[in-house]
Amino acid sequence: MLFSMGIPFIAHSSLFSFYKRFPITIVGLQVPKFLQKMDQKKPYLTVILIQSIYAGMFLLSKAAFDGGMNNFVFVFYRQAAATVFLVPLAFFFEWKTAPPLSFVTFCKIFMLSLIGITLSLDIYGVALVYTSATLAAATTNCLPVITFFLAVLLRMEVLRLKTTAGIAKILGIIICLAGALTLAFYKGPHKKLFCLHHLFEHQHSQTLRNRTSSGETWIKGCFLMVISNTCWGLWLVLQGRVLKSYPSKLLFTALQCILSTIQSFAIAIALERDPSEWRLGWNVRLLAVAYCGIAVTGVTFYLQAWVIEKKGPVFLAMSTPLNLIFTIFCSAFLLCEIISLGSLLGGLLLIGGLHSVLWGKTREQRMLDENCLPTHVDKECTELKPVTARSHH
Repeated sequence: MLFSMGIPFIAHSSLFSFYKRFPITIVGLQVPKFLQKMDQKKPYLTVILIQSIYAGMFLLSKAAFDGGMNNFVFVFYRQAAATVFLVPLAFFFEWKTAPPLSFVTFCKIFMLSLIGITLSLDIYGVALVYTSATLAAATTNCLPVITFFLAVLLRMEVLRLKTTAGIAKILGIIICLAGALTLAFYKGPHKKLFCLHHLFEHQHSQTLRNRTSSGETWIKGCFLMVISNTCWGLWLVLQGRVLKSYPSKLLFTALQCILSTIQSFAIAIALERDPSEWRLGWNVRLLAVAYCGIAVTGVTFYLQAWVIEKKGPVFLAMSTPLNLIFTIFCSAFLLCEIISLGSLLGGLLLIGGLHSVLWGKTREQRMLDENCLPTHVDKECTELKPVTARSHH
């Protein structure tokens, strides 16, 4: 717990931030280069932590649903747990320094919570019941493509088709779409890997396995996963704009949790009236709620806000292939999930497409950072940022 919450506090005021303000000398001594490099690597280490936490979410959520827990009730409990965890921290650390919250900003945060958290998680829960943890992790690799499209539509990203970078992005998008279609429509040979004992075996599990083996149900689950990721992608893109008007990341995250708790309760109570479905015992249900509420909603949502502010939404989305790798091995070992060839091929296509998009974005950003100096001028550079020879004389 303390380790998970360490990075957010570092993001606010840390030794690294102190060195960043005084990069040349401190008390007559030069700042070690490795500290400066560590400061630069913080976003990369943060996204690795985020994706490993998400892998745990896929596994525990699937185990809870296999145990018969209602997915709408689950979303309410995880958001309530996150609210209880985050609100005291937000008030303690940021209440005095927080900017005033206008009605317009509050409405924006309300809609962000509804689309990106409440609806996204409810749809995701239904889809996960129909599919598997591995497929859930694999389909999240569509998120960068969705995020990129939304960012282009909102003019937060630029797509230039006459450059190598632009062609790489388009090629990556096509490969990602091919991967998504492979996941939905092709299963191929199945194999159970590594499994010695199912960690969270339930009597309800076999019924769900039989249901998810249906091709129609599997396609329906894939479709719902894409819808969930579309809501999630829109949430990632729009966060950047809202954070500009309300930069208190911890309060911003806590307020989203409060609003999402209210929204998810309204949905859950409307769809599930049986009191027995709302009971939590000392089992995987309680573990999944606590983990998803504290580690996922409480920690990663805040970390994501920090990464988006530092590197942008597309950078965060490009790290999603990591959770597929973590989930494949953990689900096969802990949940005894049967891994299909279609899932592996689809996942590989998605990862390949994401690397193509990321390569194009990195190349484009590097050329912009160099300001297209005369020593680097070429046709692509001219397309990215026109510079005349006279301006350098």
